Amino acid sequence: MIKRFIRKYWSILRKPPVHLSLGVLTVGGFMAGIIFWGGFNTALEVTNTEEFCVSCHEMRDNPFAELKTTIHYSNRSGVRATCPDCHVPHNWTDKIARKMAASKEVWGKLFGTISTREKFLDKRRDLAEHEWERLKANDSLECRNCHNFEFMDFTRQSTRAEQQHSTALASGEKTCIDCHKGIAHELPDMAGVEGW
Repeated sequence: MIKRFIRKYWSILRKPPVHLSLGVLTVGGFMAGIIFWGGFNTALEVTNTEEFCVSCHEMRDNPFAELKTTIHYSNRSGVRATCPDCHVPHNWTDKIARKMAASKEVWGKLFGTISTREKFLDKRRDLAEHEWERLKANDSLECRNCHNFEFMDFTRQSTRAEQQHSTALASGEKTCIDCHKGIAHELPDMAGVEGW
């Protein structure tokens, strides 16, 4: 009895009927897709938190320590920007592209590119310029997730800020990062850079 049962199922496993195979493949593929997508999305969201960003000492002791002294960290309204708010686009396709580009930071971690404060300071300008170029290229998209010209009350800004923001709005040529470098992190040594 048991021998016949084992033989029957062994023959099905060795050469399953075509319809059974197609059904198993379809259902199995669908289930595998759901599991993969869920795992991928979960990993994406876990790596998109401030806790993840500052889990390595290079980020915690350098850029995050600087952020803590700025208005983006602590202010009268209680609204706080976290690392992903400024460094990762919110919409999905841009977020994926940014995550792929940021994956090279893993190599930096493995090879100790900025493992000490001195190494970080040596690379600060290069790191800042890459980030400024990225923000310039995407029209300061991450800044605009919170700050939008359309909702600014220019009458409550200083005269200089009102003039600059209204001029930038009218011309459409400037973006936030053109004027607001060093807003959340210390500026690198800008000696020899035109306009500084």
